[in-house]
Amino acid sequence: MRVHIVVCIKQVPETRNVEVCPETGVLLRDGVDSIMNPFDLYALEAALRLKEQYGGTVSVISMGPPQAQTVIREAYQMGADRGYLLSDRAFAGADTLATSYTLAQGIEKLDAYDVILCGLQTTDGDTAQVGPGIAEVLGIPHESNVSRVLGATADGLQVISDLGTMVYTKSIKFPCLVTLTKGVGEPRLLSFKLKQSTRDWPITTWSAADLDSAAQDFFGLSGSPTQVERIFPPTVSDSFETWEGSGLELSHKLVQKLQELRLVEGVERAQN
Repeated sequence: MRVHIVVCIKQVPETRNVEVCPETGVLLRDGVDSIMNPFDLYALEAALRLKEQYGGTVSVISMGPPQAQTVIREAYQMGADRGYLLSDRAFAGADTLATSYTLAQGIEKLDAYDVILCGLQTTDGDTAQVGPGIAEVLGIPHESNVSRVLGATADGLQVISDLGTMVYTKSIKFPCLVTLTKGVGEPRLLSFKLKQSTRDWPITTWSAADLDSAAQDFFGLSGSPTQVERIFPPTVSDSFETWEGSGLELSHKLVQKLQELRLVEGVERAQN
């Protein structure tokens, strides 16, 4: 059995301390080092393990500016076989729905696939919506919060999904999509040998014109039903208080401070 695995990857800022444009509310990424989204590394590692166990091909696909080719090159250095980049100004400003739709259009241009693997979420958005969104656009079954891939059968995957309060063992039929957590296994390091051998490997780049003409209205900012009204960095405070006293006195001070900050209700109000 050989499987074709598609992994969605994204280039994200290396730090969370990214400035925000006060006029547009867009993250200012210029001058900020970028890396592959950490959760996508786990998805790629799971794909490579499936390839090693069953044979097949690992394709990676990303949406972003031309410099996003860097993370595709990194995927090659880990063991991916093919790389695809969706890059066009028409894709800029996409919300999670438009992003899902665009990636789904790109995936449909690939050879027939068995499974799509995505990281649970991205560090620059943390919505965890794009993976399931891709599956809904493609009309395929999907499973989120997968902490372990048990293996593949002739017609699907067996996975463990950790939903916090319950853990499920499930079988999901091909073609399918799963989003993966860190539990799937530590990502391997980049291979210098593969860096040398894949240096000249091509990366296929598609623009909006290369995708379905009927889909143009669903790309980018114009195709996004949700608009960000305001985005701003959180206020960081390094102030602190030092308390002294007995355990009972400190307990009372802690309760008073929590009430003052409105993190808990007052005792009298709670009793009522």
